[in-house]
Amino acid sequence: MEARNRQLPDWLTRVRTGQIQLPRFQRLEAWGYREITDLLNAMLRGLPVGSFLILGVGNEIPFQSRTISGVTKVSESTTELLLDGQQRITAIWRALTDDYSDRKYFVSVIPNQEDDTEIMSVNRWERDGKRFPAWADEPRASWERGFIPISLLLPGDVGEKNMDDWVDAAIGNDSTENKNLTNLILKLRQKIATYNLPFLSLPIETPREVALEVFIKMNTRTVRLTTFDIIVAQVEDAVGESLHDLVESLASTVPGLSSYDTPEDIVLGSMALFQDRVPNQTGYLGMDFRKVVNDWPKMVSAAQKAVDFLEQERVFDNSRLPTESILAPLIVAWSHVSNDPDEIGNAQILLRKYLWRSFFTDRYERAAATASLQDYRAIRDYLTGSAPEENIPCLNEAQHPLPTIESIEQAGWPKKRDRLARAVLMVSLIRGALDIADGSQVTRSNVIKREYHHLFPIGFLRQKGYDEQLANRALNCALISWKTNRKVAAKDPIDYLRERADASNLGEKEIERRLKSHSIDFKDLSSSEYKDFLHNRATGMKQIIDALCNGTNANA
Repeated sequence: MEARNRQLPDWLTRVRTGQIQLPRFQRLEAWGYREITDLLNAMLRGLPVGSFLILGVGNEIPFQSRTISGVTKVSESTTELLLDGQQRITAIWRALTDDYSDRKYFVSVIPNQEDDTEIMSVNRWERDGKRFPAWADEPRASWERGFIPISLLLPGDVGEKNMDDWVDAAIGNDSTENKNLTNLILKLRQKIATYNLPFLSLPIETPREVALEVFIKMNTRTVRLTTFDIIVAQVEDAVGESLHDLVESLASTVPGLSSYDTPEDIVLGSMALFQDRVPNQTGYLGMDFRKVVNDWPKMVSAAQKAVDFLEQERVFDNSRLPTESILAPLIVAWSHVSNDPDEIGNAQILLRKYLWRSFFTDRYERAAATASLQDYRAIRDYLTGSAPEENIPCLNEAQHPLPTIESIEQAGWPKKRDRLARAVLMVSLIRGALDIADGSQVTRSNVIKREYHHLFPIGFLRQKGYDEQLANRALNCALISWKTNRKVAAKDPIDYLRERADASNLGEKEIERRLKSHSIDFKDLSSSEYKDFLHNRATGMKQIIDALCNGTNANA
């Protein structure tokens, strides 16, 4: 391995022409604007930003490769693969070429203190075909704020021409000011043009397995690589397939999957279970990576079935999901279910028991990864006819009892990451959760637009002597549209119910029906007796919970 120096213009030329590319197994862009701003500030101040690692390339490229983000056309053959430094070189290239659609980077200059500069990033957005803020594209308005686009510092003729045009537009006919601003930008351009980015170079003859090992070690010293990143590299090495491409294809084929967790995490957990391994880092790194690719079609099919099942159970997204631990076992379990209607029906009953007991018991509150594997194995054995249902640990009510009416009453506010509170909210959606004002049924597409509404408003309960903690109970919550929530405000329940009944052409009976779809009794809510309401709703919820946990379709 050889250490070398290379100035930034040389790096950028190699990026632009495609001489330097990324091995396909490299992670995708992960930096946000704060990291990019810090990097650019360090460069302007002449501070080091770390060394890079490249692999020399001969006639044959040892790994599948891709260009740096923002490079659309290459003109030269690839001579180097960047093994370490992708986030930095991508940020430098895209900032200097003004390639970010949602950000623009400027050098902020304080008048009469030209040596005291700082990088500023400005958020960009589009509305009605126009880019905002508009001043970010207007030289005069930008300079009035003391801002110089960092794209004017791009080394080479393009950057220099952009500088001349920008200065003319910013200053106008004042030759003295024009010259002063040009000289200021030239000083900044010189800092960028002479900035050195050192690198370590692996020779062309380096075996691909050695290059991969060096890549992993270099990228894990400061915990920069995730487990998924490492597995991407190992799958690429084992079978020449891009796990990034496979996951992207999965997310496209099963668009609802990403509502529950990142597709990468779901894939890791599911693939570990496919190979009968614990879904944790040890299990992931011990997988047969050829089998990962071979099992992929089963993974895609099972993921679609699992998402359809979750949507049928009114479980729509991660924001309301009581536990993510059920995702991998549920997906892989569906891989053992054929398309036979009877088999699907029987599987739905079993998996409904598993799903709701996972939500309403403590099964996954300790050693969740091990519990997931144990439950999956037992579910698989039952679905394939080799073991009874009683062997499934999650369904063992003696070890994992269902909640009592009292514990349901005490469940906290479901917007927080509280398993029982979220589970109670899930039950309130199972019958459709019609909006109180407009009557629309809750769906995956509109659930994100609904708000957590206090049925008995906090202000109303405070006047009755109840503290906020008692007001923030899952049973005092309904998911409704924001328009409904604004209309309800802090009114007495009986007052806003009468308003809704008067506003509805269908009258009080329709409001009762809509409330019932949330498992809310109209009379209990309109009585204004809060504790009675909680107890009665908990009692009704308990019946639905027991039914769901025993496989009954409460949505039928």
